[in-house]
Amino acid sequence: MADAVVTLAARKKMVMARAGAIELPPITGMAFGTGGVDESGVPIAPSGEAEGLRHEVFRKEVDRYLFTDDTTCRYLCTLVVGECDNEDINELGLYDAEGDLVAIKTFKSKGKDSDLEMTFQVDDIF
Repeated sequence: MADAVVTLAARKKMVMARAGAIELPPITGMAFGTGGVDESGVPIAPSGEAEGLRHEVFRKEVDRYLFTDDTTCRYLCTLVVGECDNEDINELGLYDAEGDLVAIKTFKSKGKDSDLEMTFQVDDIF
């Protein structure tokens, strides 16, 4: 079972933006990690208090985003040949223009072969 959380940093920014105190920085990229599962391969629930992934290995700007309905934005990011080759990706995060992780998701390991591309997608749902 996969788990996802909105981070404390994101919640603080959202409440301030709703009050008009700040402008909410846009989501610009994905962080990929290998620390999202326990020894038996079961996803570890991420903490909303976390400031980073358990074991971040790579960051990349999102390729694109699209609105799938009135309250959902889907972010897509492709790891190409040469990026995270031979890693078992099992956690990822969305980060904003200020570099802060705003959401963290854990899932079963996805092995990234060195000769393949892999596309990850995350839905931001309100």
